[in-house]
Amino acid sequence: MSLEAFVSYLSLEKKYSTHTVTAYKKDISEFTEFCGVNYQLSSIDDVPYAFVRNWIVVLVSKGILNRSINRKIASLKAYYKFLQKIGRVAVNPLAKHKALKISKKIEIPFSFEEVEAALNEVDFEAGFEGERDRLIIGLLYATGIRRIELVNLKLKDVDVKAKTIKVLGKRNKERVVPLAPFVCPWVLMYLKSRDALKVVNDEEYFFLIKSGDKVYESLVYRIINRYFSKVSSKQKNSPHIIRHTFATHLLNEGADLNSVKELLGHSSLASTQVYTHNSIAELKKVHLAAHPRNKK
Repeated sequence: MSLEAFVSYLSLEKKYSTHTVTAYKKDISEFTEFCGVNYQLSSIDDVPYAFVRNWIVVLVSKGILNRSINRKIASLKAYYKFLQKIGRVAVNPLAKHKALKISKKIEIPFSFEEVEAALNEVDFEAGFEGERDRLIIGLLYATGIRRIELVNLKLKDVDVKAKTIKVLGKRNKERVVPLAPFVCPWVLMYLKSRDALKVVNDEEYFFLIKSGDKVYESLVYRIINRYFSKVSSKQKNSPHIIRHTFATHLLNEGADLNSVKELLGHSSLASTQVYTHNSIAELKKVHLAAHPRNKK
């Protein structure tokens, strides 16, 4: 019952997405199963930290990455914090837990030239699917929205006249993002082809597949990987790299961090600052090229 109450709390009060709530529930269920098998417990509402530590040891021995283990433990920590809040436990066994160290993963954004090549030099097939694919790439780069935000974009939330889109982000927070002028003609072309589809099942959604259903996340990933693998030698070509590219290019061109934060839909500057390492690299290049002492 405690887990179901926690799930309701995440969904109704915290307004977490279905995907996030499912992940929390899965992590807690896995720990419950571990405690049942190893300690014959039917409930994990009151366990010592030693049980959690032993679970971490098992996860590490299975080769699970520290980043994934930290996420699982964060789910547990949030669960026990909730139990404290409703008075089910007096002490959070994870109150003093320290996250496992993880190596910082630096993701290299696409260059401006790579983006230009993907949009203008690659051949998109004529008709609905080609126009949709080019618009997906263009919209991701023009707005920096997340893949799931693109998948869930509604037809009514795209306003070509006002050059804006309304995006439903994490925790159901809405934000309005400017639509770059270069992408507007592609929107109109796509909408014309979309209107010509014989069957439209998910008519409220903006991006569809040919059968009339809304696009799905793995398809968006395949589209990005397919076209960018033709113009880039990077091993990872993903929608998130385009989001990273959007932020980095804006910062390189002088956009302030707070503005980029709002455009990306981040709740704190700390989340946005991970995108600044490339703009710092750009500043170093400018400094080396322009500083008088570097010319000696």
